[in-house]
Amino acid sequence: MAKSTTNVPFRGTKEQEAALLKLIEAHKEQQGALMPVLQGAQEIYGYLPLEVQEKVSEGLNIPLEEVYGVVTFYSQFSLYPKGEYKVSVCLGTACYVKGAGDIYSKLMDVLGIKGGQCTPDGKFSLDACRCIGACGLAPVMMINDDVYGRLVCDDIAGIIDKYRNK
Repeated sequence: MAKSTTNVPFRGTKEQEAALLKLIEAHKEQQGALMPVLQGAQEIYGYLPLEVQEKVSEGLNIPLEEVYGVVTFYSQFSLYPKGEYKVSVCLGTACYVKGAGDIYSKLMDVLGIKGGQCTPDGKFSLDACRCIGACGLAPVMMINDDVYGRLVCDDIAGIIDKYRNK
């Protein structure tokens, strides 16, 4: 298995580990335990880093490759933590034709991360979504609950700086 590609160090607590071990123990003897254990583990940690996948693999006696395969197959699971500020760019049709792809690329440059990742300081994470229902404002992005519309690439650095300086 490849080394984890996240740029944020794993910071699990003893309380989280205890909750995970309790969860694994509760499902250990059940057929099909992997999905509910992974769902519970993501609720505990907020994402499923390699360290958590290894504990699930050992606890359920399932090969790590199988655990990783399930985690990467289902979009409900995340390999990366989410930042304090969750940046989401709409790549639905209306936004995309108005330049949302360029906005997304600019955000990757400004934040120094790829889509789905979190900045090393844990402040920002970047994701794409399909539609947030603000097509008249295309292209649109959200930072947590704040909506930004009619964006151009030159807007991005200033918007991000507002959150960096909070």
